[in-house]
Amino acid sequence: EVQLVESGGGLVQPGGSLRLSCATSGFTFSSYTMYWVRQAPGKELEWVSTINNGGISTYYADSVKGRFTISRDNAKNMLYLQLNSLKSEDTAMYYCTKPEGTGGYRDWPRGQGTQVTVSS
Repeated sequence: EVQLVESGGGLVQPGGSLRLSCATSGFTFSSYTMYWVRQAPGKELEWVSTINNGGISTYYADSVKGRFTISRDNAKNMLYLQLNSLKSEDTAMYYCTKPEGTGGYRDWPRGQGTQVTVSS
């Protein structure tokens, strides 16, 4: 069974930083491109970032490019997202996810999420 457990969120002031982690199990982590997505209150789920299985290629939404960094540790089955220069609009529940089935990322499995709140 696929398990994804996000952690590391919290309340941070604008301009601050957080490091999110995602512990994974139940699948061959090193074989999968992995993703971070987020959902702000009252908004749809939004793609944030992607990292290929080897950790070489990374992609970011324009809204976070230059501020967030995705990484992974295949030996530990862990996915990370470093959030810097946080803005109020980054406030959301953050989830890690992996491709499954033929649908898009909205249909893929996610954990319980970790809440990021950016506020002064």
